[in-house]
Amino acid sequence: MLLVIDIGNTNLTLGLYEGDTLGPHWRLATDHNRMPDEYGLQFLGLLQNAGKTVKDITGISVASVVPPLTGRVIQACEEYLKQKPLVVDTGIKTGIKIRYEDPRAVGADRVCDAVAVIKLYGGPACVVDFGTATTFNAITKDGEYLGGAITAGINLAAEALYTRAAKLPRIDLQLPPSVIGKNTVHAMQSGLLFGYVSMVEGMVARFKNELGSDMKVIATGGLAEVVAKETKVIDIISPWLTLEGLRLIWELNH
Repeated sequence: MLLVIDIGNTNLTLGLYEGDTLGPHWRLATDHNRMPDEYGLQFLGLLQNAGKTVKDITGISVASVVPPLTGRVIQACEEYLKQKPLVVDTGIKTGIKIRYEDPRAVGADRVCDAVAVIKLYGGPACVVDFGTATTFNAITKDGEYLGGAITAGINLAAEALYTRAAKLPRIDLQLPPSVIGKNTVHAMQSGLLFGYVSMVEGMVARFKNELGSDMKVIATGGLAEVVAKETKVIDIISPWLTLEGLRLIWELNH
């Protein structure tokens, strides 16, 4: 089985593939203080919970946007899972052309998303990834990664309101009773959820102006389903898109 690991600033996402089928998969909180031994033991625990052992793992594919953690996860994989992982980085085969001014500046997760979308859905497409940052990624009809847009993620914006505005509380991101909030919590929930929905709708319209009206919109990331429920501009919800890209990149390199 192939173990895929996506290291994000907020979440550590893992999955087990048997062939092209995603089996057990997990979304964990990223702990920036965790050491290699702790990661290794956590990986072993997840395997055990899935009824698997180290001997079942035939390969590991890793994407990371958190450089300080990349080496720790690699060390954990080598020492506890007895595998040297493939890390999505400059020089590996991805099967796509990146038209960014500096291709090395494109996050590994965005590359994985693009690879998966081209294979599964084709272009032109816009991938909206709801993570620590909310990113919009443009893929041409010829399967090229063109670039995109980056803004603060919903949870990051919510935390900024709590830490920088003395009278605003920390809230859970839930659907409020109405757009016009009648108390502070509902007003914040409305501003954050519907504000981001409106932003997505506006950005999708602008991307279509440049990529064409036949552009598909794919949402991924932890909050993809929450936002997608409130708008009609998202065509496909694929919460585990990055893991699929990691699998495809592994296959291209082996």
